Amino acid sequence: MKAISLYSAVFLSGLSAGFYYAWQVSVIPGTKLISDSSFLESMQNINRAIQNPAFLLIFLGTLLALVGAAYFNFSQTEVFRWILAATLIYVFGVLGVTIAGNVPLNEYLDQVQLGRLDARGLSHVRDIFEKSWNLRHLIRTAFALLSFFLILGALYRFG
Repeated sequence: MKAISLYSAVFLSGLSAGFYYAWQVSVIPGTKLISDSSFLESMQNINRAIQNPAFLLIFLGTLLALVGAAYFNFSQTEVFRWILAATLIYVFGVLGVTIAGNVPLNEYLDQVQLGRLDARGLSHVRDIFEKSWNLRHLIRTAFALLSFFLILGALYRFG
């Protein structure tokens, strides 16, 4: 069970880090090139669509896999420390930033009735949302990658 839990944590952490990294290097640069109305409408739709089982498996499944790996590897002090570090970084740097930062911004944007705004209003909403959301996304991307590298380190120590 030790090995299965650790491999599961590595796999899901890798998917999580890959998801955030891919978004960081493709979606964010792409959205910088589109109009305010297209950006805001796209983000509203993406934020609604991402609430699906496949994403939740990666988002929450990573946490469960990391906790499971920590539990099953508790007796191996060195490996456990790596797993614990990966878990805490994921909890605070990915889940925490998402829940405390990105989700409230998503909820704010979801309440905006884009059709009622003129060009200036759209630009204002984008200014409020985009810079703050992208900064938080960059932070959670860095933490997701760090968590992934730490759980890989645990796997290296295990084997």
